[in-house]
Amino acid sequence: MAKILEGKPDAQGLKIGVVVSRFNSFVTEKLLEGALDGFISHGGADNDMTVVRVPGAFEIPIVADKMASSGKYDALVCLGAVIRGDTPHFDYVCEAVTQGLGDAVKTHKIPVGFGVLTTDNVQQAMDRAGSKDANKGYEALLVAVEMVNVLRQVS
Repeated sequence: MAKILEGKPDAQGLKIGVVVSRFNSFVTEKLLEGALDGFISHGGADNDMTVVRVPGAFEIPIVADKMASSGKYDALVCLGAVIRGDTPHFDYVCEAVTQGLGDAVKTHKIPVGFGVLTTDNVQQAMDRAGSKDANKGYEALLVAVEMVNVLRQVS
C-alpha cells in the first residue's frame, strides 16, 4: 500500500502573514474577512496573524518577499483584485504579481495562498469575494494552512 501524505486544515499554532491590496477595497476587504474567518475557524489564534495593507496588487510581491525572508511566518496569504479595463494594464499587473509571488515561493520555500483575483468585470470579482461563490480569501488561507502541514510531513 502506498504511503499517502496530505495536509490537514489545522491552523493551530501557525503564524500567518497576509498581504492585502487597498485598491478595489470593496472586494479585497471581503477577501480579508474570509481569510480571517478561515484562520480562526480552523484553530488559528487572532494574534498569530499579521495583516499588511499595500496600495495595489502590483505592490503585493515585494512585501510578500520581505515577509517570507523574515522567517517569522509559516505561510503567507496574498489578497487583491485586478479587474480588466480597456487597456493592457490588467495583463501587466497580473503577470507581475504572479511572477513575483512565484519567485518568493521558490526563493524562500514558503507556502503562499494566492488570493489575487483576476477578473473580467466587477461582478465576477464580487462573486469570488463571497456574494455568490465561495470566498477566495477563505480558500487561499486554507491552501496555505494545508501546504504548511503537508510540507512538514514531507520534511
